[in-house]
Amino acid sequence: MSEQHTAVVRPSGRYAAAGATAVAHPNIALVKYWGKRDEELVLPRTDSLSMTLDIFPTTTHVRLDAAARRDEVTLGGVPATGEALRRIVAFLDLVRDRAGLSVRAVVDTENTVPTGAGLASSASGFAALAAAAAAAYGLGPDATALSRLARRGSGSASRSVFGGFAVWHAGAGTGAGADAGSYAEPVPAGDLDPALVIAVVDAGPKAVSSREAMRRTVATSPLYGPWAASSKDDLVAMRAALLRADLDTVGEIAERNALGMHATMLAARPAVRYLAPATLMVLDSVLRLRRDGIAAYATMDAGPNVKVLCRRADADRVAAVVRGAAPRATVHIARPGPGVRLLNAGGR
Repeated sequence: MSEQHTAVVRPSGRYAAAGATAVAHPNIALVKYWGKRDEELVLPRTDSLSMTLDIFPTTTHVRLDAAARRDEVTLGGVPATGEALRRIVAFLDLVRDRAGLSVRAVVDTENTVPTGAGLASSASGFAALAAAAAAAYGLGPDATALSRLARRGSGSASRSVFGGFAVWHAGAGTGAGADAGSYAEPVPAGDLDPALVIAVVDAGPKAVSSREAMRRTVATSPLYGPWAASSKDDLVAMRAALLRADLDTVGEIAERNALGMHATMLAARPAVRYLAPATLMVLDSVLRLRRDGIAAYATMDAGPNVKVLCRRADADRVAAVVRGAAPRATVHIARPGPGVRLLNAGGR
């Protein structure tokens, strides 16, 4: 594994008294993760494959405070409350249990991606938290162990431990014995030189959370089983296409896998519908680009925002067409980015 793909969190003494800071980037799944077989351990029903981005980083600092009676968490300078606070404290409890320590922590997170809008903010958030907390509490996980740890905060965070393309293995079974088999690792991608044009048509929080949408889809959608089965074939074909740097096949697989996932949600009872009018305008623009000879393929996570996979050389043209289709959208161009990494005291 190259240094570009992963970071190893090393302990400093029993724990790092000054704390630790980590930065991680979101990833966008090209073969989707949708549905858990074990809620507590965050074990997915299918394998998934993603591209880590070079934009929207999350930076998290974790400092231990022996005098504190409870964890203190700020998100973007605002004290965390509710479900966000509960999830972070639960994750810190997991790290403390593994470290054999009970000391509380002060956590400060700066997130540059809109939260809860289907743009993988939890992936970068929990990957950064996992790396910083592991270092602060003196754990020394290798990349695989760090990926397993990040998974417990958010499933997609397991993939943000790595740069470029990564596959998250679902593993098999449930319960503690299944934990070891579910982790991410890098995937080779030949000479592929891709870009991802991201159209944020709505940056607000989703009306239905991903967790609730997953549960409802798995429990009630008659389309979920066939989609999950076809995803296994999609993943095999995707890995082969990446290895031979075949962007058109990569894009075709990503688009059909994403549209199929949204079809399972629309067939849930009651339906989960994330697609907005602007979403459909962007999807139509992608079809027009292909008719004009530009390799452009859409993918979407649980939200209305569209990501368009294309060649780096075509990214500016794709972005201009997308802006024209959805003038109120905010459009970004991303490329493959780095894995999670620790920063030293000088911010390097």
